[in-house]
Amino acid sequence: MTETPSIPDTTSAFLEALGLEVTEATGTRVAGYVDLGERHHTPWGVVHGGVYATIVESAGSIGGSLAVADRGQFAVGLHNSTDFLRASNGCRARVTAEPIIQGRTQQLWLVEIVDDATGKDLARGQLRLQNVPLPKQD
Repeated sequence: MTETPSIPDTTSAFLEALGLEVTEATGTRVAGYVDLGERHHTPWGVVHGGVYATIVESAGSIGGSLAVADRGQFAVGLHNSTDFLRASNGCRARVTAEPIIQGRTQQLWLVEIVDDATGKDLARGQLRLQNVPLPKQD
């Protein structure tokens, strides 16, 4: 019987407030979902673009950091380019993040956000990350 690997701890108060639920997290793939709703809306009743940009930054950073953790590093965002493709007033959004390139000093990740019910793209982003040393623990 094969044991399913556990998901590394990717929780934070920020991600909890966003509602990002990570179901798979490795140095080469991050998957999960966000139940988008009224708490994510602009005053005009659609999901705020900043929510999508935050999902891109978060999913890519989790994967990028896991990719370099064995080197005593983590990955920080340098550039986030998120395209908002379709307006939504709420749905379960499926999130997948995979690296385009993973180098010694930088990484580039592609993150896709899709309406789980319809399969339609909501947003897509590329996140460039810098690999940096973990902070010293006192």
